[in-house]
Amino acid sequence: MPELQLRGGEVDGLRLHYVVEGRGPAVIFVHGLGGFAESWRHNVRPLANRATVYSVDLPGFGESAKPRTHYRLGYFASALRGFMDALGLAQASLVGHSLGGAVSITLALTHPSRVERLALVGAIVPGCSYRPSWIYRLVALRGLGELLSLGGSARLYKAALARCFHAPDRREIDFFIDYGYASRTDGVARAAYLATLRHVRIDVETHAEDYRRALTTLQLPVLLIHGRQDRVVPAEHCAEVAGVLRHAAVRWVDECGHFPQIEHVEAVNGWLVDFLVGRTAPR
Repeated sequence: MPELQLRGGEVDGLRLHYVVEGRGPAVIFVHGLGGFAESWRHNVRPLANRATVYSVDLPGFGESAKPRTHYRLGYFASALRGFMDALGLAQASLVGHSLGGAVSITLALTHPSRVERLALVGAIVPGCSYRPSWIYRLVALRGLGELLSLGGSARLYKAALARCFHAPDRREIDFFIDYGYASRTDGVARAAYLATLRHVRIDVETHAEDYRRALTTLQLPVLLIHGRQDRVVPAEHCAEVAGVLRHAAVRWVDECGHFPQIEHVEAVNGWLVDFLVGRTAPR
């Protein structure tokens, strides 16, 4: 898996890992909380037949650097923009899952000329009503989160992840947890994860009104893909997002939890191909 080092601003010197496949217009996959570049493994190749597809480990996750910093949405978006700069990409379409959706839309709002199209899969969109689960809020508490993280194990993580699926697939859950397990769960990685929980919450809660106003100005075509049985980001959140964004279309997925791109891979891949490199974007 290749890597690069960013230059300039608050992300100067930051090392990012990524995977790349295909040739054509640029598409970047952005994973969610606890995810990593390879977690998009079922979705890269169908697009790579018609695009250059990148899947990146956000800072603090996967094999990318995990500095002690403020993991706000703006920081992640700056890293994503730095990633594009380092690769010479003036513009790209973004596909963001969960937290990756919040990162992607933050980049689209702050640098709209850099984003061509935006696909949000089970995404959190700041500015629309979203309340983290009680478990999220509990783990985010200082001191308690560190204490709870010491008791983490692959078995516990798999049990928690299974609850995010409508019909859990053991092979997918095992891959998601076991891939690069040591580097993704050591002390540095746990610290970055907890920092992300705490810092992103500031954007979602404290700056909700700022995001809400900005969302109404977004002119990019947006595709929303959401599971009707998503217990992490409820379907009501996606419906609200669709009502706020001017150029958004929704693809609802029945019998689906928080991972449409894994649970209903063929349908999702078809929608992504049509939207990003196929037919005219929905209006």
